[in-house]
Amino acid sequence: MRLIKPDNAHELTNLDRALQVAEQYNLDLVEISPDASPPVVKVMDFGKFLFEKKKKEKEAKKKQHVINVKELRFRPHTDAHDLEFKTRHARDFLSSGDKVKATVQFRGRDMMYTENGEELLAKLAESLSDVGKVETQPAMEGRRMIMIMAPNKV
Repeated sequence: MRLIKPDNAHELTNLDRALQVAEQYNLDLVEISPDASPPVVKVMDFGKFLFEKKKKEKEAKKKQHVINVKELRFRPHTDAHDLEFKTRHARDFLSSGDKVKATVQFRGRDMMYTENGEELLAKLAESLSDVGKVETQPAMEGRRMIMIMAPNKV
């Protein structure tokens, strides 16, 4: 097997000699690449190795940004003031980097007014065009019309 010592010196040896070297340095013998020919083992402090690996994973996790999908619900006859109020919320969501799912819910006879829902979503998209773009065009899914907007700065 190929032995890598703490000073990065390489040596081809057997298992007994590798264990002897690890004991000499008061460190652990860790198998790095078992499928290689010959297998590669390294003399290192395994506890320290695991700690540093966990630390790197934590750092990487800190730097990533999770995109959430925030949902706004409307009805086909939503009032202008209510639309403005929800548009402000959508603007906040988009500017903070989240996606917005705008849903128009149709109940009972509201199904006759699907064009009102389309107009409502078009107004919403137009008023938010400076902070977001339409990712999914308005489409009917059962009794709901759904449109998804994503932030401009991605």
